[in-house]
Amino acid sequence: MEETRKKSIKGIKIRSLNLIMLSVSCILYILLIFATIQSMQRYEAMVSTTNDHIACEEITSLVANGSNYLTEQVRLYTMTFDTQHMDNYFTEAYTTQRRDTALEQLQNYHIDNQAYDFLSTALDNSNQLMAREVYAMKLVSIAQEYDSSSLHEDIQNARLTKEDQGLSPEEMIEKARDMVFGTVYQESKALIMENISYFVDSVIEYTQQNQTESSEVLKHTLLRQLILISILFVENLIVFFLIVRLIINPLQIYVKNIKEDKRLEFVGSYEFKYLALTYNNIFELNAANELSLRHQAEHDPLTGLINRGAFDHLKQLFAANKNPLALLIIDVDKFKLVNDGYGHEMGDRVLQNVARLLEENFRSTDYPARIGGDEFAVIMTDLAANPRDLVISKITAINETLLHPSDDMPRVSLSVGAAYSENGFTDDLYKKADSALYQVKEHGRCGCRFYEKDADKKA
Repeated sequence: MEETRKKSIKGIKIRSLNLIMLSVSCILYILLIFATIQSMQRYEAMVSTTNDHIACEEITSLVANGSNYLTEQVRLYTMTFDTQHMDNYFTEAYTTQRRDTALEQLQNYHIDNQAYDFLSTALDNSNQLMAREVYAMKLVSIAQEYDSSSLHEDIQNARLTKEDQGLSPEEMIEKARDMVFGTVYQESKALIMENISYFVDSVIEYTQQNQTESSEVLKHTLLRQLILISILFVENLIVFFLIVRLIINPLQIYVKNIKEDKRLEFVGSYEFKYLALTYNNIFELNAANELSLRHQAEHDPLTGLINRGAFDHLKQLFAANKNPLALLIIDVDKFKLVNDGYGHEMGDRVLQNVARLLEENFRSTDYPARIGGDEFAVIMTDLAANPRDLVISKITAINETLLHPSDDMPRVSLSVGAAYSENGFTDDLYKKADSALYQVKEHGRCGCRFYEKDADKKA
């Protein structure tokens, strides 16, 4: 493979410089004009394709953010019963309409029909999911005995089944939460995101194809321009020009690239391109080794989570960043009994399972870490408000999974202490979360508490 790449390198060899001949100046000038026009056309095509791609990414964000916002508001409503979240939901659905706006904007850009169909399908699935969300809000509204005349028209028009009409308020709330947190809902959301992902992949493929075609033509056109400009020089300067163009300039570029620790550009004569290919192979190998070493230094080898050192570094970063965040300190309850009763191999599997559940249940903007033997932590960022109810529901779900394993793993649970800060990672945040963890352990483990000044107050 490497030999084939080296044999495929194109370029003027230095020993061939004396064989370059002058051509008729007027013909070369005409050819140069045509090459310049073609370069401009291809450049404009690449810019247009890139702009379309950027616009499609923004459109994708509108659809995803609109759908996720509806999910967030209906879930908050089923958890907090605050009608403001219901109002926010219908404002997004019928006034802001980010999803519909995105699809309308998409018609202004050049993409293939398949990509458009993917995004349209995602929007259709999101609209279909609204019926389930409205039904869940209807259940909560009835359970809370809200005045139906003050509710949105969609809530008023929703009709409960006979079976659901006979449910108690508590059962209605439980069913509403299951409708927006359960497996069916998650699968519907996953289908929406899958179609959005297909749309992004289709746009990327379309963009790459156009840019590759334009880039190839542009590259060959620029090469022809270089040759034409070189030949246009007078006879007594042509050798000097080629030396400057093919030797001195590439040397300067290579020196600059090496000083800036960059890959060498494929410029100059055949020998320089051959040298660049060899150097770049070594450069890429060293970069890969460095990346591997950095990953090993920052991540726990057993669970794959960031380790204590990387966690401490994050603490320093978020101490300077005064945005709201939450800290969770997590202990695996009675983990020593697992090691003693099942062996350390099973204990390692338990820790890996806990790490997997933390990664699956928290967002990509959160930072789960293993900071000790059976001690974990999570730093939650990009928070609009105290995530207390959401975190407690996540930990409850994780504990439910750990207490009912589907394989040969032992039953375990998590004790979680949490603290919220509106001013970044403060000096006492860890102490507060640890205090909350102590309260959980004092009250029987297997649970989650947020720090409060009144330690006896239930989270």
